[in-house]
Amino acid sequence: MKNIRITYLVLFVGLGLLWLLADERLGGPYEFFALRHSLVNLTGILAVGAMSLGLFLAIRPAFLESFFGGLDKGYRLHKWLGISALVLSVLHWLWIKVPKWMVGWGWLERPARRASGGEEVGALQGFLRSQRDLAEQLGEWAFYAAVALILLALLKRFPYRYFFKTHRLLAVVYLALVFHSVVLMDTAYWASPLGAVMAVLLLAGSLAAGVSLLRRIGGRRRALGHIEALELHKDNRVLGIDIRLQDRWPGHQAGQFAFVTFDPAEGPHPFTISSAWHDDGRLRFHVKGIGDYTAILPQTLKVGDPVTVEGPYGRFDFAGGKARQIWVAGGIGITPFIARLQALAGRPDGRGTDLFYSTAVPDQAFIERLQMLAGQAGVRLHVLVSGRDERLTGEHLRERVPDWREADVWFCGPAGFGRALRESLTGSGLPAASFHQELFEMR
Repeated sequence: MKNIRITYLVLFVGLGLLWLLADERLGGPYEFFALRHSLVNLTGILAVGAMSLGLFLAIRPAFLESFFGGLDKGYRLHKWLGISALVLSVLHWLWIKVPKWMVGWGWLERPARRASGGEEVGALQGFLRSQRDLAEQLGEWAFYAAVALILLALLKRFPYRYFFKTHRLLAVVYLALVFHSVVLMDTAYWASPLGAVMAVLLLAGSLAAGVSLLRRIGGRRRALGHIEALELHKDNRVLGIDIRLQDRWPGHQAGQFAFVTFDPAEGPHPFTISSAWHDDGRLRFHVKGIGDYTAILPQTLKVGDPVTVEGPYGRFDFAGGKARQIWVAGGIGITPFIARLQALAGRPDGRGTDLFYSTAVPDQAFIERLQMLAGQAGVRLHVLVSGRDERLTGEHLRERVPDWREADVWFCGPAGFGRALRESLTGSGLPAASFHQELFEMR
């Protein structure tokens, strides 16, 4: 999370400082409409800068995974940038509209128009000036569209299959805002370092918009395959899906995930890979029926159905220099640990490991398989059933594993559960860097 915060701060503080250096109006005497003009530019620059970086992150650039600590962390930054762009865009719009309303109400006096002075301008500058009216109109409508689309993306109840389609429209909206920004940003800014930075951001965002519109996100990391077997655990509503790939798969580490497309109309969904890689073209996923889409998969999927798998992604890789590890899984968060158990069964790493599995709906066959895998991997398994056993807390974990301070903790499960566990353990002396948690929210 540290690099996410650093990137976020560098973007906004950096653009703000460059704007201060580039804006020529700030050194003169106070005049409301001059200040308003500067703030319109500042809020617009910050908003489109946030959208540019957010759109670039949306195409899942693999080279940034290590820097952010996984694609899940990159998507958290993508979400923060989207919210920031929304707030800044509204401020930008208000700085444009409210003074005009105040003039109409008689609260402000309209500033006198400056004479053009007959100054000579270059062909490019003249063309940009001729496009100002179009840029203003296009930018206003693009603003309304962006607000609507970002708000839809933030509504968790908005079905994923519609979110997947509507969110792509932001690429079109963004390209309209690029035109708006290029035409309307002060000419003096382009000759400053701010202009160079904005040019890079707008170019990166425009290229990302093109990749999105051409539906090439993750194109080089896709593999086609088909469903080889299905296994439904009715008690805990978990569907095991075995996939046989026909394309080359680069291999994956236990704990990584992939975007899986069963239905092109629904789009790709992220699922953790619950099998170790044996270079045989086979992958296994465990999917819990917790949403409209995942709940009907047992009825809609059939052996032989085509599947597209994109990945692998993620840095939930069980790495660390400590001789002991503690794994905590909540519900379907058990999936990365299943893959790791399979990997350890064939190649032990010599660490002492405890796995805590908390579940509200235990499935006997599922737990028996988990116990078998834990025995083969040499991992001590603790199964805690909600309503029957004591709730897993930091205090409970510390009692079960006396040398917890010397361990790396790997958590996958509900965000609130993980937050409470992290706060309890780090508050009792566990280094924050020793608690690893996947932020498995892609919207």
